[in-house]
Amino acid sequence: MDVPPELCVLALNSGSSTLKCGLYRVGASGTEALFSETMPLPDGCEAVVHIATRLADSKLPAPEAIGHRIVHGGPKLRRHCIIDDEVLAQLDAATAFAPLHIPPALSVIRLAREHFPGLPQVACFDTTFHAELPDVARILPIPRELLAEGIQRYGFHGLSCESIVRQLGRDLPSRLIIAHLGNGASVTAVRCGKSVDTSMGLTPSGGVIMGTRSGDLDPGVLVYLAREKKFDAARLEQLVDHRSGLLGISGLASDMRRLHEAAPSNADARLAIEMFCYCVRKQIAAMIAALEGVDIIIFTGGIGENDAAVRADICDGLSWIGVGLGEMRVDPRSHAALCCAVRVLPSQEDEQIARHTWSLLRDAFPDYHP
Repeated sequence: MDVPPELCVLALNSGSSTLKCGLYRVGASGTEALFSETMPLPDGCEAVVHIATRLADSKLPAPEAIGHRIVHGGPKLRRHCIIDDEVLAQLDAATAFAPLHIPPALSVIRLAREHFPGLPQVACFDTTFHAELPDVARILPIPRELLAEGIQRYGFHGLSCESIVRQLGRDLPSRLIIAHLGNGASVTAVRCGKSVDTSMGLTPSGGVIMGTRSGDLDPGVLVYLAREKKFDAARLEQLVDHRSGLLGISGLASDMRRLHEAAPSNADARLAIEMFCYCVRKQIAAMIAALEGVDIIIFTGGIGENDAAVRADICDGLSWIGVGLGEMRVDPRSHAALCCAVRVLPSQEDEQIARHTWSLLRDAFPDYHP
């Protein structure tokens, strides 16, 4: 099969409130970043028009294909794929699994089709990296007939995890933990490059405490609120996804930077930071148990990459198991040799989107020449 020429791929990474875009030249020899930008996403049409105008004004090469990050494809879309009408229909049907993320992503896809007519477009799913979770981690402890409806653990931040595995390359250990910590946060156990467990579940709302999302809750809390406070589904969703997490604990902000600024004089801000670190630390310890040990812990994401104080707090509570920051290889308290490296690597979701787009087009259309 002939490898197609290098492609200029526009990667569109739509979240619940922002749109990250990047233009990449991708080919068999590697990936080159040509342009990147992050913008608010209050109006998808405005964002896509802005991108098209910015690319035209910058005199950069015109995109020849477009790749999209899709948080959740539901039970039927578990592999990265070329977008057609059937895929769009399946994404519409999967909206119930991630109502915070799928509608804006669908809007961006449809607008991109209008503004870049004729260009092939690819869907890259955050759930793909976790598609082969073992049953012991994938199946939820509920009646099995619900599994047939797609109610299971999916896992997210898969493109970020893929990018970490790729960056490690030959240094990839057999037992790896990836802590993707940002406004959304998750912890994933990776054995020999494969996801074997992860903190998020059916939706991106589960797992560790996040900016505005609660993470795992006693399900009885939701039952109580529905029964005693008459919360309907919309109100529960608003509570779990928008009013909880760091924002809910602090009553101040979802942004860790603002919490650090307020912490010296605000006890609730200090508690929010402490609870976040405590929750992530517990989840890392759980993933160590799942892997029966750990060789490397990678921190990534906005908080994971940039907040040294949070990393130090998380790791300090794990020194008993051999976790140490930087080059320190001996626990100063016990003088025991540390056995787990800790590194910080950037999350490269957009580059992964560009690579998958080129790869899928290469395999599906070996004679494709834009």
